[in-house]
Amino acid sequence: MAASPDLLFGLRNSFYLGAYQAAISSSDIPNLTANEALERDVIVQRSYIGIGSYKLVINEIDSSAPTALQAVKLLALYLSGSKEAAISSIQEWLSDAALGNNPVLRLIAGIIYMHEQDYNEALKHTNAGGTMELYALNVQIFIKMHRSDYAEKQLKMMQQIDEDHTLTQLANAWLDLAVGGSKIQEAYLIFQDFSEKYQMTGMVLNGKAVCCIHMGHFDEAESLLLEALNKDAKDAETLANLVVCSLHLGKPSTRFLNQLKLLHPDHMLVKRLATAEDNFDRAVQSIA
Repeated sequence: MAASPDLLFGLRNSFYLGAYQAAISSSDIPNLTANEALERDVIVQRSYIGIGSYKLVINEIDSSAPTALQAVKLLALYLSGSKEAAISSIQEWLSDAALGNNPVLRLIAGIIYMHEQDYNEALKHTNAGGTMELYALNVQIFIKMHRSDYAEKQLKMMQQIDEDHTLTQLANAWLDLAVGGSKIQEAYLIFQDFSEKYQMTGMVLNGKAVCCIHMGHFDEAESLLLEALNKDAKDAETLANLVVCSLHLGKPSTRFLNQLKLLHPDHMLVKRLATAEDNFDRAVQSIA
């Protein structure tokens, strides 16, 4: 008996690669089961979060919605600035035996705690895995913790489930970038493959650009990042990578840095720069 077609394959793929508007536009899919319809709705609402439409998500998901959608609403609340309320709610739901094991709730908890840089707390909820997204998030968390050995174990689990899955390929590229050296070229080829098969997105362009920066190909990195900037002039990673790229090329980076400070004041590059400036000022005052 032939397996039934995966009606959500294209929608999921668009979302994973950061083609959020394409995911939203192609979400009217007929003949979905109740579970598939819920997964579709979760992806669509997360795509709205991806394009920064937090208020829309908060307004659209009411208190009668299933747990998975309620969890997505908490992520929108968190990203819109209501951090304490979102974390308080997610802790309450995770402690509820009936709700706490919902895979989307665990995924959103992991994403929120990763934003908080509380990686141990994130892993409490994601480490058991169970879905490809949870395994992929574990790879990201372990890379953030500088534990590429643990990230590799998660990647191997993903490869055993589906070696060709978009998330498996993405996780492979992230790990290659973290390991560095000769692995950078392998990561570049993964992003190149995505750019040939699917719609070119800011995420894929940034992936290729970061590989180019690591390999010292700054001119190619700059052209990729400027293409990404044309797709989304407010994207934090594009602006941050352009700052780095411009500095290596000896070009002014002030405009990109000012945009990053204005649009994403909590970005790691902005915080690191502020710390460095404070340290420099203190050092100057100590010898003045």
